[in-house]
Amino acid sequence: MPVSMEKVEQTAPGLVRFYKQAAVSLHKHRLSGERAAVYLVLDRSGSMRDFYRDGTVQHLAEQVLGLAAHFDDDGVVPLVFFSTEVDGIAEVSLTDYAGRISKLHEAYGRMGRTNYAAAMEAVIGHHQRSGATAPAFVVFQTDGGPSSKSAAVEVLCRASRLPLFWQFVGFGDDEFRFLRRLDELPVPAKRVVDNAGFIAAGKDPKAISDGRLYDALTAEFPEWLAAARAQGIVRS
Repeated sequence: MPVSMEKVEQTAPGLVRFYKQAAVSLHKHRLSGERAAVYLVLDRSGSMRDFYRDGTVQHLAEQVLGLAAHFDDDGVVPLVFFSTEVDGIAEVSLTDYAGRISKLHEAYGRMGRTNYAAAMEAVIGHHQRSGATAPAFVVFQTDGGPSSKSAAVEVLCRASRLPLFWQFVGFGDDEFRFLRRLDELPVPAKRVVDNAGFIAAGKDPKAISDGRLYDALTAEFPEWLAAARAQGIVRS
């Protein structure tokens, strides 16, 4: 069961607007009632510094929490922070979200390069260890291409056999040619199913309306669910 509106109002009143808007997009994409374990992966490469400083990353985390409350009943989103390697694994929840991202980010210290593969492996391992029966919906935020493109491609293609969907979100003015290529890797030549989506959030992601963001985040998930169920990757 999803988290109820009453619980969100009581425990996280600041997230009510996100919870309500997420419900609209989920209904629009026929995802109401679907279950998923929601993850948020956050880029800590050096070029991300201003997005942490001005609250943009915190804002995304709150939007993802509002969505996750519909997909899962625990009100908790695992976080994976990455740069050159995985910088830290933590969580954000309905009962502990205010200022959470900055606190964690500052505790992890030096910012590095951009290693998608390490972050993706961390998500895969966490989901498998969790014993979750629901598939994972992974919001993967970054502001540029990875330090190793071949490693990222290898992990994504291997993960196409697993019950995980990767929704990449690009911050900043990068052209994101690599992420667009990841999104279009051929099926079945490279992947069993199309297990990734991509949206460009631009220079000011906070300026995107909640409705537009949720529509973009959830647009490709229904198609992946149908294909993954047809292949037996996700149990019907």
